[in-house]
Amino acid sequence: MPPFAVSAVGADRPGIVAAVTGVFFELGCNLEDTSMTILRGHFAMMLVVEGPADVTAGDLESALAAPAAAFDLVVTVREITDVGAAAVAGEPWSVAVYGADQPGIVHRVATVIAQAGVNIVDLTTRLIGHSGPPVYAMILEVTIPPSTDAGHLGAELEKLAAEMGVDVSLHPSEADIL
Repeated sequence: MPPFAVSAVGADRPGIVAAVTGVFFELGCNLEDTSMTILRGHFAMMLVVEGPADVTAGDLESALAAPAAAFDLVVTVREITDVGAAAVAGEPWSVAVYGADQPGIVHRVATVIAQAGVNIVDLTTRLIGHSGPPVYAMILEVTIPPSTDAGHLGAELEKLAAEMGVDVSLHPSEADIL
């Protein structure tokens, strides 16, 4: 059975993770990849779930209806049919961007990265600070393919940073547990 992509979003409160993952446990599913976070008081989770051969996307949606109703969640389930797609080969690098909040930061940085043929595998942003103007912080984990010069990418990011008035750094990622 192919895996399923499952998402759930709703106002944050205790018990969401237990309720949603309890459904998977009861159906004999395994959580392969997960990402869960709170964004401005809203809980968001994305999961890749492997189920027994007899479990369908419809079965998962039906079983998740009770926790979705209890926690006022918007839940989606879809079968992942492109499991054989190869990941972009290359080395893991990190990009950090800090500066005054302004429209277009994510788009402009992501565009420079995409134009270099580099794949973004994780992206997190936060507004930092409560007094005075907030600082926008963005951390990206990227995969730089062997055919891409990291020095050139760094120079392009520095040029963009100067235009936007932000700080940027690009460095090889350290080995992490996750």
